[in-house]
Amino acid sequence: MKVKAVILAGGEGTRLATLTAKRAKPAVPFAGKYRIIDFTLSNCVNSGMFDVLVLTQYRPHSLNDHIGRGRPWDLDRSFTGGVHILQPYKGRFDTDWYAGTADAVRQNLNFVRRGRPDYVLILSGDHIYEMDYDVLVQFHIDKGADATVCTIRVPMDEASRYGILDVEDNYQVREFLEKPANPPGNLASMGVYVFSYPVLEQMLRVEPTPERPMTDFGYHILPYMLEQGMRIYAYPYGGYWIDVGTVEAYWEAHMDLLASPPSLNLNDRTWVIHTVSEERPPVFIHSGARVQDSMITDGSIIAEGAIVERSVLSPGVYVGPNAVVRESVILTDAYIEAGAVVERCILDKIVVVGHNAHVGSIQQVGDLGITCVGKNTHIPAGFTIGHSTILGTDLRAEDFVQFADKMVPHGTMLGYQGKK
Repeated sequence: MKVKAVILAGGEGTRLATLTAKRAKPAVPFAGKYRIIDFTLSNCVNSGMFDVLVLTQYRPHSLNDHIGRGRPWDLDRSFTGGVHILQPYKGRFDTDWYAGTADAVRQNLNFVRRGRPDYVLILSGDHIYEMDYDVLVQFHIDKGADATVCTIRVPMDEASRYGILDVEDNYQVREFLEKPANPPGNLASMGVYVFSYPVLEQMLRVEPTPERPMTDFGYHILPYMLEQGMRIYAYPYGGYWIDVGTVEAYWEAHMDLLASPPSLNLNDRTWVIHTVSEERPPVFIHSGARVQDSMITDGSIIAEGAIVERSVLSPGVYVGPNAVVRESVILTDAYIEAGAVVERCILDKIVVVGHNAHVGSIQQVGDLGITCVGKNTHIPAGFTIGHSTILGTDLRAEDFVQFADKMVPHGTMLGYQGKK
């Protein structure tokens, strides 16, 4: 049985605000030392699947550098597959940016076909979860399915964000609705599919129409298969899974890691999440500092009198004397100077928070109010940055002079024009 995994990793991720201003969504750092795509890649190799295609598109450089030849995942191989990174191209015909998930696979069908796989896994590169894909593929085979969709129950008030399925008692799918305005249920697609290869190729060669352009698996391919009487089954997944597609979801996923017990156990040596590790010195915590319910990554320094509570610190983060970090996600080499307070924030790489600045705040239950600061931005000393604020990348002191009272109001977007 030959299985090829195709990871769709081209997402722009506009709802992640400044975190995706300079990188693709799957390349966004996560849980201190990882990138989001590490979870999908690790699921592949932990499931014994070593033939992997990664389809990139938006700002792929950071992702390409991270994956490289795939050595941390034991994917630097040739005869048994390995990892291959493919980007859109302009060729003899009108091939251009991918128009959807199915179109991305269609444009690379020659590479998918290579090695003559029996089954193809279609995976997303921007979800956080652990899954044995071998069990999933066996479910697909046992059901005699043409396609299998991984499913999970979601809250009804969030169901309109997902593909929603209606299934028989034996898990055969009766109906599939992609992101319905009024969802009839809450059994949601995880964006993880298994196709028998001949069926996949047949579907990707169906002639498109204006009403059904056949560019997306959820909107076009799966509903068309049901109309044709093909057998689609829903695989019930019972573990932890989250689409970190918004600033709030990204922050909440980190808080889930800090729960006791955590929703996802990164210490499980039977299911290792592999990544590219930096050479950094050990963590140093000075006398009088207090660290509570937090994940601190190599190279971080927490100075005397500093307080870190319910936060995740990535490599090389510095927390100065008497500074406070609460319920925050701090990415690589961020520098929080003496006396500064950072609460319920996401600080991207190389952000500097000046002396005695106050960034974000903890709101009442039900109002997360996450403040997000873009890569390489310097917040001047003594400034107060309100909750629910988004600061763009590369901001300097001159970008803040408009705030004469050193107060950036709640909900401000400074140096950023995208979706909040």
